[in-house]
Formats: sequence, C-alpha cells, structure tokens
Amino acid sequence: MERELPTSLLMFIASRAAADRVFSAMHEAGFTDVTIAQARLLMGLDTEGTRLGTLADRAQIAKQTATALVDRLERAGYVERVPDPSDGRARLVRMTPRAKAALPIARAEEARIEAEWEAHLGPKRMGQLREALTALREITDPYQSAHP
Repeated sequence: MERELPTSLLMFIASRAAADRVFSAMHEAGFTDVTIAQARLLMGLDTEGTRLGTLADRAQIAKQTATALVDRLERAGYVERVPDPSDGRARLVRMTPRAKAALPIARAEEARIEAEWEAHLGPKRMGQLREALTALREITDPYQSAHP
C-alpha cells in the first residue's frame, strides 16, 4: 500500500509545478538568460528592493550563493544594487525595467494556473484552498508583511 503523502509535500508538488510553468512561460517570451535558481531569487524581491541577506534567507541559500546569483542578474540587466534609504551603509537589490517587463508574463501564467486549478477543483474548493493557505501564512511565512 502506498503511503499517504504529507500535506506539506503535496503543497510543494503543486508549487513546484506552478513555478516550472511560470519559468517556462518566461523562456517562451524570450527571457532565456535567467536560470531557475535566479528566478527563485527574483521571487523574493520586494517592490522597493531587498537586502541581499534577506534574499538569501528567503531562497534558503547561502549568502555567497545569493551574491553570485545577484551578480549574474545584475550583469544580465535584471537587478541593480542601490543604497538603502534606511541605512546608508547597506545596499538593496532592486528590479530594473527589464525585470519589470517580465512581470506581466509571469502574472498571466499565474492567472492561467489559477483558472485551471479552479476548473479542476471547482470554485468552492478553490476558495477553501486559498483561504486555508492564506491562514497558514500566519504561522509559516516569516516575511508575510513584506509580501502583500
């Protein structure tokens, strides 16, 4: 008998599938110079910019790895480092117009995924899923206030 998968693994499988689709849509739209690791790091960026250490924490990677990924993203024109207005010694990593141009493509694919999931689950179950996952953020997302 096959073991029942834990809820956390089921959520990861769905999340990974969605992330892979968004990544593929980006590539199909011509943003082929971003790796999946770089894309995951970009997902952790706040609108006004984010400190490198925070990006590393969100991506669950070493700060040195995050630095190397940001260096490559900067060379490709997706991010820039700017002074942190709250601390003159610190720097923020911020999206450039090139990265912002990719956002509508990602958002459109996210909308297609949501529509497919709702068609599969039905509006009521999809609403319950969203409600449950939103409630789980209260105990699972240490950066909840940073991601509206």
